[in-house]
Amino acid sequence: MEQDARETGKGVAFGLSAYCLWGSFPLYFALFEGVPAFEVLIHRVIWSCVFLVFVISLLRRWQPVKDALVRPKELGYVLACAVFIAINWGVYIYAVETRHVLQASLGYFLTPLVNVAMGLIVLRETITRMQAVAVVIATLAILFQLFLLGFVPWITLVLAFSFGSYGLFRKKVVLDGLSGLFVETLLLLPLGLLALAFLEQSGASHFTDSPGTALLLLSSGAVTAIPLLFFAGATRRLRLATVGLLMYITPSIQFLLALFVFDEPLSPGKLFSFVMIWVALAIYSGSAWFGRERVAA
Repeated sequence: MEQDARETGKGVAFGLSAYCLWGSFPLYFALFEGVPAFEVLIHRVIWSCVFLVFVISLLRRWQPVKDALVRPKELGYVLACAVFIAINWGVYIYAVETRHVLQASLGYFLTPLVNVAMGLIVLRETITRMQAVAVVIATLAILFQLFLLGFVPWITLVLAFSFGSYGLFRKKVVLDGLSGLFVETLLLLPLGLLALAFLEQSGASHFTDSPGTALLLLSSGAVTAIPLLFFAGATRRLRLATVGLLMYITPSIQFLLALFVFDEPLSPGKLFSFVMIWVALAIYSGSAWFGRERVAA
């Protein structure tokens, strides 16, 4: 019992570390001032792949990678994952650079509900009545921004649906998070190298602007992989429901950073949209939690 409590404590610490780091990403990507989001994305793909080579070698986890590379059907799903995670990364970096962190935060608040909707529509999964209510409320929140605020919150929608689609295809892949991310970045690596070569040849690269910029771009690999290692430590030690509840830490930190660090305006309409999403999340989380308790009983 004492051993279980100790492992649970470690799991919570790992989970908090992962989600707090992910939530603080706006502070990191804001440092790339003057470097276009597309170029930051290129370097993130390249240096994540390089960094993960050392991590996987250190952990001696090459066998799952080798197994995945010889299964063409699974590689197709991994490639789909790679495309969606690249879209997610690129739009997120763009959101920080253009000071739309509130929209990014809303996107990640919305993601669990998008996952529910995708499971219902694509996988024909069943959901409870209360979970359906949560999805409807979230949909109304987006429609509110669309029709009453006068703009399409495309950053929110792309982040939510790209990460939701990533999760959908990830269900088809048997790789763990670390090995999966490596194979994903490995598949994107040729495109990343070609894009980097084009930037260098055209004189549009910012890699050699200053030692600080070069160091920041190089660090993007470690910054991407380290929270994932913490997350893996959490998922091995905690119930899935606990991990799911902890994930709301990330968009909550982003929300606070948007208000108090990036000074983004929060209009009454935006605030109302957030409140609707929070209500939907509370309904969904409560339904999932009490449903789990009934099953356990």
